[in-house]
Amino acid sequence: MSFTSLFFLILAVVLFAYLRSILGRRTGNERSHHESNPYQQKTDSRQANDNVIALPRRDGEEEAPASGSDEEELKEQLSKFADPDTPLFDQITDLMSKDDNFHPEPFLDGARMAYEMIVTAYSSGDRKTLKSLLSKDVFDSFSGAIDDRESRQETVDFTFIGIDKAQLAAVMIVDQEIQVTVQFSSQLISATKNEDGAIVDGDPEQIVDVKDIWTFARPLKSRDPNWKLIATEAV
Repeated sequence: MSFTSLFFLILAVVLFAYLRSILGRRTGNERSHHESNPYQQKTDSRQANDNVIALPRRDGEEEAPASGSDEEELKEQLSKFADPDTPLFDQITDLMSKDDNFHPEPFLDGARMAYEMIVTAYSSGDRKTLKSLLSKDVFDSFSGAIDDRESRQETVDFTFIGIDKAQLAAVMIVDQEIQVTVQFSSQLISATKNEDGAIVDGDPEQIVDVKDIWTFARPLKSRDPNWKLIATEAV
């Protein structure tokens, strides 16, 4: 190897080491994995089943007091989720003042995602997914219903069509736990078959309109963005 080639080789190694030391250095201001890609848990939940509802979080920096224009802008944003001067509107603003990680829009995005995952997992008897998404009481109820279905050797043909509407119904703080109730209007196809393949419930060709009221919860001011379903009610 000539002296010139050796010189450029050494120079390249030195530059690579320098760039690596600069680009690989952490400053303490980087976002975590969930902060840099807050919706990544959508994929992780479907594959690893270890998450609940992933919500974007803020950077955690102190914010300057809101100006009058900021307050009006916030009021306008929140009016999409609740009429001003109503108890629900006051509940939302009160919660946002106590927990910087909560905002109705990303929460509802996550709730829609969780709703589809839960009803699909229930129909297929996927207890692993359900356990990561439900509180213990709700999981025990769902799992018991699956046990009964399996004891009769029944299976469910299920197709989730979509969610027509998901809207906030109530926002509360109970014993340092946030509880948010959502009313869902969805469409699905479901048919239960016995061991011989005969339909015992539902219709494999009929789209059904379904309305549910579900309540999700997580600890107040938790750094964990995940929520669990703690109550269900059919309308």
